[in-house]
Amino acid sequence: MPVEIVDMAKTAHELKKRKVLLNTPRFHAWVHYYPNPGDRDDMHCHNADQTFYVIEGECTMHFPDGGKAVMKPGMAALITGGSFYQLENSGKGPMVLMGNRSGPSEAIQHINYELRKDIKKLSAEEMERIRHGGAVHLPAQEQNQTKA
Repeated sequence: MPVEIVDMAKTAHELKKRKVLLNTPRFHAWVHYYPNPGDRDDMHCHNADQTFYVIEGECTMHFPDGGKAVMKPGMAALITGGSFYQLENSGKGPMVLMGNRSGPSEAIQHINYELRKDIKKLSAEEMERIRHGGAVHLPAQEQNQTKA
């Protein structure tokens, strides 16, 4: 179908999870759903430019330098590839965002800030370290390798 109309909030609340809406060789878009206040992802970046548009709730973007930006419905984040950030549901209910990036989703890397690795290539142990946006606790030997 060349044109599809989507009720983003309804889709998010029905599925209660991230849903890819469009994925072509040039572009992909999705709806993000963070159900609970405090839900967050890991500090990360991608290898493509992207945007997030807040549909419902409140989103706080955290940055590696300790800075943050609070976004409310109607606000958008415009992110260049390689810029690190972390999304957090900082509202009182569910947070619904629309995201999109250049290129197909299969070509996108999700680089964890602390590990400096694409999470698509992490071991189960490494994935557990970053689950739910928590800090990565690296053994001393790995910390030295990561800083090099």
